[in-house]
Amino acid sequence: MSPLTTRRATAVRSLAGTVLAAALLIPAATACSSSSAAGGATAATTPAGAVAAATAPAVTTPAAPTTSAAQGATAPPGVTATAAPPTSPRATAPATTPAKGKSPVRSQTLVDGSTAEVQAVGNQNYTAKIVNGGAVLATLETHDSDAGLDGNGMFVVLSLDGQVHSWMGGEHQGPGTFKLAGGWTAKVTKVGELHYRAQILGNDNAVNGTLEANQQDAGAVANGVYIVLSAGGEISAHM
Repeated sequence: MSPLTTRRATAVRSLAGTVLAAALLIPAATACSSSSAAGGATAATTPAGAVAAATAPAVTTPAAPTTSAAQGATAPPGVTATAAPPTSPRATAPATTPAKGKSPVRSQTLVDGSTAEVQAVGNQNYTAKIVNGGAVLATLETHDSDAGLDGNGMFVVLSLDGQVHSWMGGEHQGPGTFKLAGGWTAKVTKVGELHYRAQILGNDNAVNGTLEANQQDAGAVANGVYIVLSAGGEISAHM
């Protein structure tokens, strides 16, 4: 082999070695560069889990909405609803029993032309207003007993059953003992001023009843006989 050939071979081998060295250096440099970049990235970057734990804001689960049963409204999250105070029961007006109205008036004409307006007042009692020309001249009222009136010569009896009987005449002035209609006898005595008493006697002179006219006239019904004793001592009876 000539010297030229040797030099070319040597040169070729040198070039090949240079290329091989360069080939070896490039991966190494790449590896170093990759390692350096990887190392820098590692130093600068926080692991994903750590970042999430460090930077994620605390999550507060909102409280379940509270509903006020009394108001039927929903409170906003985190706010506790306050129950409305108990509602006072609706005031109910007390039940009122209507007053019993009086029974309708019943009118009856009396012997002198005046009118008796009879009305029930309860407890089986009655009133009778004696009306003439629109004016009330007198009023009779039963109080668990018959009532009587001596109206200037007209005698009126209002019985316990609300019946009115009137007549004129047949009067006697007490005190004294007098025969009455129906076979009765009346023994009239004076007790005091405008106060007379009349004992009603039967056929055997037994006392069957007593009329007491104290400041006002009295009346009675005895076996269908109507009797009036006035506070002035005048007595009359009629059948």
